Formats: sequence, structure tokens, C-alpha cells
Amino acid sequence: LSPELETFLAAGEPPIYFGFGSIRAPQGLSQAMVQTARTLGRRAIILRGWADLSPIDDASDCLAIGEVNPQALFKRVAAVVHHGGAGTTTAAALAGTPQVVIPQHYDQHYWARRVQELGIGTAHAPGAPTTDSLTNALRGALQPAVVVRAQAIAIVMRRDGTLVAAQRLLTVA
Repeated sequence: LSPELETFLAAGEPPIYFGFGSIRAPQGLSQAMVQTARTLGRRAIILRGWADLSPIDDASDCLAIGEVNPQALFKRVAAVVHHGGAGTTTAAALAGTPQVVIPQHYDQHYWARRVQELGIGTAHAPGAPTTDSLTNALRGALQPAVVVRAQAIAIVMRRDGTLVAAQRLLTVA
């Protein structure tokens, strides 16, 4: 992680991570994210991504970042709010960090459902997030039972899926 990000993480309680990676974000998302974090008394890390998200002001409780190693970062945040891509969903699950999935396309709706079904976070209601809807979703994800469940699932997740899949393909061929 960059020195700037390390300094931000060390400056207080674990923040909320907000990121939409390589997809376009709904209109007004930056505003909703920052206001949600502040409503919950949390700091925010915002991944700029392709949507070029950014804090809404220069306050010290928000940090905008570029590319980051999610495996290194997600273990150090209170929750991960994201679009529901398979990689981000898996990285948050492996970190044992609760997540809020705001699906936009295709398989992201599946991952949002799985996060909800597994009890490791919250699937955001359909539609563009507002401060109220995002605050409610994050409140659910930050419940102690969800935090414990996310940590328990992380412990039992397999990390050798690619190897197992390759081995099975080789035995079939």
C-alpha cells in the first residue's frame, strides 16, 4: 500500500472502502458514499476507478486512491462497498470483511445475492444508491453477527480453486 494510504489507515478506526473498479458508477455516487460514511461516523477510502470517483470536499476523513492491492487493503477496512465483480467479491470474502454489493450488470447480481445468502454482507436494493439506501445497507453489513459470519467464512474458503479445476480438467481429458 502507498505511504499515503498507510498513513490514512493508521490515523483512526478502520474506514469504509468504496470502489467500482472498471465500470461506470451511478450518477451522484460520490456524494452518497461520502455522506453515508459521515452519517455512520466513519472515514472513507474511495477508489477513483474508471468512473473517476472522488471525495466531495477536501476534508481529512476521505481519501481518493488509484490502483490498490485489494488483498492488502480489505483486511484493514470495516467494510467493502463495491459493484459485485467476481474478483472484488472474492477478495472481500477472503479478507473476512463485510461487504455491500451494488450490482450494475450481469453476474454482479448473482454475487450480490450470494453475499446476502451467505450472510457476509448486504445486497443493495436495485437502483442507484442514495445516502439513505446506502446507509441502511452498510448498517446491515456492519452488524456484529455479519462481521463474525464474514470472518468465519473467510477461514473456510478454499484458495486452491484454480488448481482443483485444472486437475479435474486433466483427469477428464
